Amino acid sequence: MLDSHKINEISNKIKEIAGSSPLGDVEKNINALLKGMFTKMELISREEFDVQAEVLRNTRQKLELLEAKLAELEAKSAELAAQQKP
Repeated sequence: MLDSHKINEISNKIKEIAGSSPLGDVEKNINALLKGMFTKMELISREEFDVQAEVLRNTRQKLELLEAKLAELEAKSAELAAQQKP
């Protein structure tokens, strides 16, 4: 049987050969190609999506608060207008 040192040595040699061969470049090229395609398709990362979703949630909360304040001010305005009419 092979000991773990020999297995690691063989594994490292295979990694060296694969790294220096065109196979190493193929992976980089495929990644670059996919990123380019995703960019053209205007896809975004999950992280960016989550950030924008949080921004939207905060904006909705602020809008709801502003709508409530506006409704309150409109009610007060209507009440004052009703009091001023004889």
